[in-house]
Amino acid sequence: MTTIEPMTLDRTWLQGSEKKPAPMPLLLVQAFVNTLDLEEGTDVLADADAARDWLTDASLLGQGVSASAAELSRAREVREALRWLLRREDETREAHEERLAPLRRLTETHRARLTLDDGGAIGLQSTRYQNLDDGLFELLLIVRQAQEDGTWARLKVCGNPDCQWAFYDRSRNQQGSWCDMSLCGNRLKNRELRARRR
Repeated sequence: MTTIEPMTLDRTWLQGSEKKPAPMPLLLVQAFVNTLDLEEGTDVLADADAARDWLTDASLLGQGVSASAAELSRAREVREALRWLLRREDETREAHEERLAPLRRLTETHRARLTLDDGGAIGLQSTRYQNLDDGLFELLLIVRQAQEDGTWARLKVCGNPDCQWAFYDRSRNQQGSWCDMSLCGNRLKNRELRARRR
């Protein structure tokens, strides 16, 4: 069985798509969430060949390894659970549990190990790199690190419900709401203005 190498810094998977990029490695989580483009109506993870290419370039799937339809379905579920986390919505406990279920399944079936770099910094790493689920677990380890270092709070989804593009808020007060103020921000403000006038 081909094994996946731990995530590299090769960024060919980005293809210039991130307008407000997060720092690495959180950028990988951002790009993964953005594999669904609501405005364009495209989903990289819906097409087996496009998904394989993107996931391989992002080091979430090993070279020559294919993802099954079931694995791609789980990947889409994980993506939407991450998008939900980025929206930071308040919901009922039942809805909350349902949204987190894809992430819980990964945490229940995977393990991490401590690592030590040459400078003495201790980190966490997946114990295996064999299939897509292992790559998805790696994304959760990145989220955990971002939650710990404070960068997770800056990764958001666009406040335009027709967009929901993930962006990194670099504003000083962290009050950014739009992936692009001139597009999504103005659209929503104009829509709200027209609704008030009616």
